[in-house]
Amino acid sequence: MDIIQAIILGIVQGATEFIPVSSSGHLVIVPWLLGWDKPSLLFDTMLHWGTLVAIFVVFWRDFLALIRAWFTSLARRSLADPNARLAWFIIVGTIPAVVAGLLFDDFLESMFLNPQAVGFFMLITAGLLAGSEQLAKRSQATRDLEHMNWTDAIVIGVAQSFALLPGISRSGSTIAAGLGRGIRRDLAARFSFLLGTPAFFGAGLLQVAKAMGDDSAALAGNVAPMLAGFIAAAVVGVLAIRFLLRYLRNRTLYVFSVYCLVVGLLTITLSFVR
Repeated sequence: MDIIQAIILGIVQGATEFIPVSSSGHLVIVPWLLGWDKPSLLFDTMLHWGTLVAIFVVFWRDFLALIRAWFTSLARRSLADPNARLAWFIIVGTIPAVVAGLLFDDFLESMFLNPQAVGFFMLITAGLLAGSEQLAKRSQATRDLEHMNWTDAIVIGVAQSFALLPGISRSGSTIAAGLGRGIRRDLAARFSFLLGTPAFFGAGLLQVAKAMGDDSAALAGNVAPMLAGFIAAAVVGVLAIRFLLRYLRNRTLYVFSVYCLVVGLLTITLSFVR
């Protein structure tokens, strides 16, 4: 992989990880359409850690408050502080994805080799986004994060676990679940981004462990492309987070639903043609 390809994939990862159109799906579709080699596990890890950096850049104050509150909750054995509850909700919401990733690792990896399946999962994302807006209208989604409960955290966490399938957007599924639970659209997005942090970090560690065994030879000759992809993913990720948080204050998810529908149908059609 050359540096230009790495930067393009970094831009794709940074934008689509947070804009609810499935980064994993795009990282399968884009190289497939352009005839590029499948990115190595190490390269994929660096892209995801680039988006992890983006989350820290945007939400570093939130993380400091959450960490302090979490340790205080342990010392005082109290969840009176909303930040302490939110920190515990992030931990609880991460568990379903961890369990699903460990149980279905081989199956999930096989899906990344199947563009047709990715197109189908993009259609599911389109349905989730459109359906969540209908649920939000009925439930009048106005709750804030201070009024989240354990059921909210579990439901959103389960939604995140389905996003292990390429084509099902992690941000889209978790925002949709938050809307379905009556949480305000922009705050559901904020929780989605915070919830993604341990998932990105933990998955990255596992991928690095695998890559050092399987792809270690690829590391020496691909430092520059991996660094370029990492930086591109981080920079574009920051822009994407800020854009989406502003966008969702007054706008709906329907435009992203239509996009996923079109991309999903085109991918399925092209997979048959090819």
